[in-house]
Amino acid sequence: MAAAAQPIFWLGKETLRVSAALFAENRRGLCRGLRAKEGLVPKSVVVLQGGEQTQRYCTDTDVLFRQESFFHWAFGVTEADCYGAIDVDSGKSILFVPKLPDSYATWMGEIYTKEHFKEKYAVDEVQYTPDIADVLSKLTPAVLLTLRGKNTDSGSTCREASFDGISGFEVNNTLLHPIIVECRLIKNDMELEVLRYTNRISSEAHKMIMKNVKPGQKEYEMESLFQHYCYTKGGMRHTSYTCICGTGNNSSVLHYGHAGAPNDKLIMDGDMCLFDMGGEYYCYSSDITCSFPANGKFTPDQRAIYEAVLKASKTVMAAIKPGVKWTDMHRLADRVHLEELVKIGILNGSVEDMMKVFLGSVFMPHGLGHLLGIDVHDVGGYPVGVERIDEPGLRSLRMGRLVQERMVLTVEPGIYFINHLLDQALANATQSCFINNEVLARFRGFGGVRIEDDIAVTATGMELLTCVPRTVEEIEAFMADPEKSFSPVV
Repeated sequence: MAAAAQPIFWLGKETLRVSAALFAENRRGLCRGLRAKEGLVPKSVVVLQGGEQTQRYCTDTDVLFRQESFFHWAFGVTEADCYGAIDVDSGKSILFVPKLPDSYATWMGEIYTKEHFKEKYAVDEVQYTPDIADVLSKLTPAVLLTLRGKNTDSGSTCREASFDGISGFEVNNTLLHPIIVECRLIKNDMELEVLRYTNRISSEAHKMIMKNVKPGQKEYEMESLFQHYCYTKGGMRHTSYTCICGTGNNSSVLHYGHAGAPNDKLIMDGDMCLFDMGGEYYCYSSDITCSFPANGKFTPDQRAIYEAVLKASKTVMAAIKPGVKWTDMHRLADRVHLEELVKIGILNGSVEDMMKVFLGSVFMPHGLGHLLGIDVHDVGGYPVGVERIDEPGLRSLRMGRLVQERMVLTVEPGIYFINHLLDQALANATQSCFINNEVLARFRGFGGVRIEDDIAVTATGMELLTCVPRTVEEIEAFMADPEKSFSPVV
């Protein structure tokens, strides 16, 4: 007998169909990982708590809900206020959904049955959240495995599941976190397909921005166009992070776009644009940065800096394969940047000596890139035993481990002219001796260039997920002709 078709998440039209089999595979992988863990006792049950619907401050206005990432990875549930349990020995999955009052049907819509959610998410059983303790007690678990651990990227501790009656169970809140993080680190085939989709839609949105940007517009108009494309064409209600639409000197502000700098500058002729934006589909992220001149034509200085960053990007991508150290890839990008800045005339002297005094971090203070998945800065960058290197630049690197097949990473080298970092370097005798201040003065106010692509690591190298014009010639030709399409050179 043929197996029953798995339910799918699909927003219609040309959006991606995502099978519930993706999350069943994630749960199986988690159980395998836990069963292989020394110290796991038989009859262990994982309990995860989903995200809660919250309101804006003291009002009744809902904040747009987005599922908690670990819970989404395991269950793919879009609704708020749910729990999930997984019997590690058998793999049985139980979804707990809220028991809604009758008034919900008046204000919020149809109240669905437990069978509806069982079919929608292809789980083994669905119960109501007030009954969690009773349902779990019937499983007679030896221990409940709850999720508690630090996100090594943000420094925050993830929320541990809690429910009425949990005090009646034996609970272990240390074993689960490192195992589920390692499971999220390596993407299965279905996850890779969703990440290809988020990159395709987000790449097209960036290309649309390149076609439409012109001096005299506001930065936020580009943010709006990006979001509009991702939602209308890709079904992406959320972006992966706050959009960064920096132009002119704002392109040197690494996390521009926040409430204190809300993409509100007027775009001027001659400005360099740095647009860092990514759409999110079914909680899977993308993270792409395109840098180009607002008027579509690079000046000699803009071209020189852009091609220096592009060379770093290409050099790193050529070197990536399983087993390389991500910290080495960061240092490789630094080296290329310094070599190119010497050619431009901003720096003088031995690149080897510049590396010893961390001069690269003056121009690229952030890390080369990070893990990508359900979170834009995905988990797993620093497992136990891998310590962050306390050096300028590297201390901001969001992953310190060896590259592995099926990791998804960003590669995002950049060169920026950030006044306070330049001033510090000029005041530091070990660094200022390499700087030609007369040439550097020409780049004050330039802003910055970042080129960010998303890649999936393969057995022998990498797969480029992002598809946008990258060379100076490609960018200028693409921006000059409104009818021109872009296809990468294979």
